[in-house]
Amino acid sequence: MRTRVIGLCVLFVVTLGGFISAQDSPKASPAAPSGIRLILPPVIYAVPGIESNLYFDNVCLVVNPKNYVFDVDAPRGQQQAERWTFLPAEKDVGDHSLKLTVRDQQNAIIATAATIVRVVAANAGADQPLSLLCIGDSLTHGSVYPQSIFDSCQNPGNPKLKLVGSHWVGAGPGPIRHEGYGGWTALRFATHFAETARTGEYSKRGSPFLYAQPTGTPKLDFKRYCADINEGQFPDRVTIFLGPNDIFSYQDDTIEAGIDQMLTHYDQLVEMIRISSPSTRIGVMLPVPPAGTQDAFGSNYTNGQTRWQYKRNQHRLIEKMLERYGKRDAENIDLIPTHVNLDCDHNYPGGLAMANSRSTEKITRLNNGVHPNASGYQQIGDSVYCWLKATTSKSTSAK
Repeated sequence: MRTRVIGLCVLFVVTLGGFISAQDSPKASPAAPSGIRLILPPVIYAVPGIESNLYFDNVCLVVNPKNYVFDVDAPRGQQQAERWTFLPAEKDVGDHSLKLTVRDQQNAIIATAATIVRVVAANAGADQPLSLLCIGDSLTHGSVYPQSIFDSCQNPGNPKLKLVGSHWVGAGPGPIRHEGYGGWTALRFATHFAETARTGEYSKRGSPFLYAQPTGTPKLDFKRYCADINEGQFPDRVTIFLGPNDIFSYQDDTIEAGIDQMLTHYDQLVEMIRISSPSTRIGVMLPVPPAGTQDAFGSNYTNGQTRWQYKRNQHRLIEKMLERYGKRDAENIDLIPTHVNLDCDHNYPGGLAMANSRSTEKITRLNNGVHPNASGYQQIGDSVYCWLKATTSKSTSAK
């Protein structure tokens, strides 16, 4: 059995915080579905002028998607080799069905799944005040996708967006703020108390939502957090973008219990918000897939983790999050299909390198397994932006 090297200093450290592996992983027998394991989110949100994508490798679990035939049945967009892509116009506003069929080399259908592409008007929520709190790990810490969301809302016809949070990158506070910390997990946000919350080195801080109690046991208190951070006002929207640090080092025999443990703490964050502010809408951001090749994992982790195992973990987490948080719109909980829109082959960092020591040919190799480049973060921002627009718009009719 392969020995996993764990620890922040070994796995990968970036300036903005790296992913860490879980330690003392619980043991469990795998109970995951078999086969190609094709899954689509219930809704893909879209806005005129913003490209919407469904990358086939991101919604199924196979070693090589090129061994299969993907067939999209939809009244809008176009199917390409690796994706379905759609640049909606105002005339496309409404709900549109999309069905994805997968065939093997004998042309036999081996999987089907369906979703709704919801296009909302470009002026949805125009000039409405809207506040957003983003909770997450290093993918949020870097502030690139929050910046992208904020920038999109500066255009005419958009909500007047205010980002809420105690954390920012830079010399001083600015409009781009959040609660995103490199290396953090759902467990840390829900349970790690320290008197230095929201001050000092972020890796040593306690959860910004935990407060000391007279009993001596800290308690999650979203109302007090909002009193401290947002002048006592609850945010209109909260997104939670966690998972990679929680599941990084699991194997097939530990992933089930590991995810269950993670979602127990994730639930605590969701309930913290719901109990304090039932009107706040919560966006569960589905974890994005890793970079498209093993090269990126070799660059970051040498022999410590494979892309395939990490993708198995990430895909299983999405399956369980769909089960747990799907069909809860009446509770103001939505799934944000962040994962379907990200180009894992072109929107992760990479660079030119010699093919080998005896070759004069340079080739491009991806070199970051879990953190996208700026374009990838912008695709993540597009997904959240379209969700924000959809949740400020009246419901649309199916077409």
